[in-house]
Amino acid sequence: MRLWLHHYQVGVLLAPLVSWVAPANVSEGGLLLPSLRHCHQQWDWCPSLIVADMGYLAAEAKRPCRERWHVAVLTKLRSDMKLVPPYVAWNQAACPQGEPLSWLGYDGRADEHWFGVSPETELCARCWEAGSCPRQLAYPPAQHETLLGLLPLASQTAQRILQQVRLWIEPTQSFEKNQLGLGDLFLNGLRFTWIMSLLADAAVLLRVRALLGRPPPHRLLAALIPTQLSFGLAVEEVA
Repeated sequence: MRLWLHHYQVGVLLAPLVSWVAPANVSEGGLLLPSLRHCHQQWDWCPSLIVADMGYLAAEAKRPCRERWHVAVLTKLRSDMKLVPPYVAWNQAACPQGEPLSWLGYDGRADEHWFGVSPETELCARCWEAGSCPRQLAYPPAQHETLLGLLPLASQTAQRILQQVRLWIEPTQSFEKNQLGLGDLFLNGLRFTWIMSLLADAAVLLRVRALLGRPPPHRLLAALIPTQLSFGLAVEEVA
């Protein structure tokens, strides 16, 4: 588990929060609840949002995170999973008559997500249920822990996280792995791997502390950012 330090503006900076070393036959999805339990025991704090890969898709792990620690575990939806109302696609919600719905928010007291139509509706004026329709519909998170959960996939926040922030994780971890030279090592002992994991986390934490204390004066990937070409031509002023 890595903590994204969003106030670091020079680049994407992830700090190790909880690390596990386990045999290859241990499912990574089973490490989610122990990680949150460790966070709560150590710091009396848990991250409010966890972005994970498909290994953490199971509802059996997401539901306790939502109910016990109020943590939203955000993952993509597997292609063969069935949709539930109000979803017509993994990132789109609609009423029973097909009018698109927007996520209005979560009511913690009633444990319900509220969806509503936009002011510029297309179908509501011609809908036969328009007279009795409240134009706002509620759905419990337990109906589908991935589509609804604590943060619905139809929300703009969830879509931006999955389409932008989620893509940072693997490249950032690969960068750290190459910096430490871990790609050249073959670790076949659990005890030795655990020692190397602790050393790797220590090195990354020291690097994070150094970057926070004295950030670079420019973006690390500034040379790769496209810029407008300058031909150096003289410009004459015309009166």
